[in-house]
Amino acid sequence: MSYELFIARRYLFAKKSHHAINIISGISVIGVAVATMAMVVTLSVFNGFQDLVADLFTAFDPELRVMPSNGQTVSLRDSALLWLKQNEGIEVFTPVLEGQALVVQDGRQHVVTIKGVADNVIRQTNIEDVLYGDGSFCLHADVLEYGVLGIQLAQELGLSTSFENPLQVYAPKQGERVNIGNPISSFNHDELQSPGVVFMVRQAKYDRSYILTSLQFAQRLFDRQGRVSSVDLKLKHGSDINKVKQQLQAQLGKRFKVEDRYEQQNDVFRVMRIEKFISYLFLSFILLVACFNIIGSLSMLMIDKQQDIRTLQNIGATDAQICTIFRLEGHIISLTGALLGLALGVLLCWIQQEYGLISMGDSEGSFIIEAYPVSVYLTDILLVLATVLAVGWLAIWYPVRYLSKKIL
Repeated sequence: MSYELFIARRYLFAKKSHHAINIISGISVIGVAVATMAMVVTLSVFNGFQDLVADLFTAFDPELRVMPSNGQTVSLRDSALLWLKQNEGIEVFTPVLEGQALVVQDGRQHVVTIKGVADNVIRQTNIEDVLYGDGSFCLHADVLEYGVLGIQLAQELGLSTSFENPLQVYAPKQGERVNIGNPISSFNHDELQSPGVVFMVRQAKYDRSYILTSLQFAQRLFDRQGRVSSVDLKLKHGSDINKVKQQLQAQLGKRFKVEDRYEQQNDVFRVMRIEKFISYLFLSFILLVACFNIIGSLSMLMIDKQQDIRTLQNIGATDAQICTIFRLEGHIISLTGALLGLALGVLLCWIQQEYGLISMGDSEGSFIIEAYPVSVYLTDILLVLATVLAVGWLAIWYPVRYLSKKIL
């Protein structure tokens, strides 16, 4: 241990001639600790909401999605997709065709997204976990085609979880102009029966506009026989999604895009990342204000220890070494506050995870969850620690340098 660090530590914990210096030093530590704790808790709450949204999308979005980079569809017999289907790391390979259509029911109409999927979709996602109704998940049977509606879409069409009259579905024919004399002739028309269930992902993007049906129905409706708009992939258990994604992207080349769940919902998660970043900036500013207490503490300490400074100079200590003593004391204060704040922040997050002390509201059932979700990430802990130390260094360096010129 260097003598500068030894003296700085003694100055911090030893009694001063003026008791106010001890109080201000303690306030400095508490101020940094509170600001650090606030950063940990706030970032962890944003992480919790992000994980919650990701879990909600899990029932609908695959682990990886492969889609053409150019154009809307690709042949299912494309060599790249055939290779992908035979890849040993892929557990479930689900062709998908999506398109816009108009649905009509008892005089009500709505523009929807028809998502045609292969029968193995039930192995691809946790779709059964978000179904409501007395029926069962079914896409087709014999000559009948079934459509599973989002719950909000069903409500807007005046339907319950099941409906007797088939849903009328219309989609524009490919490459045809609208016949003004007989507009209906310019559309492909088909019907969807009710399997007795609807789905609820708790995301308006899906619940309000999506209909799940068979791949064959979608291909027939959109005149896309043998073609798909994307392929959903489920990897074998234990696979590293990011690593497999990079490998597949390298193998498929620029003709295809490989997206994970976060990229599939990039708009949603980008907004959440921006909100988290802005909160981080505001809290960093508050941390900077808290570090100003350290400046006051060091200023009073340097004035209080002028006799000690003269003694150190007499025994050969340079001005730079004396400045180092007080800078180190400032760093000790910021580090102590940072570690205390990190510990308190992690503890509060654990209490919230286990006991849900802070609820979302008093109305039971009004929210998806009852208490604020929190998720502590190691990267956030390291970011907060680095931020506290950096802000502390900036708040200490110039004032010590300025005061040393006045006092030394």
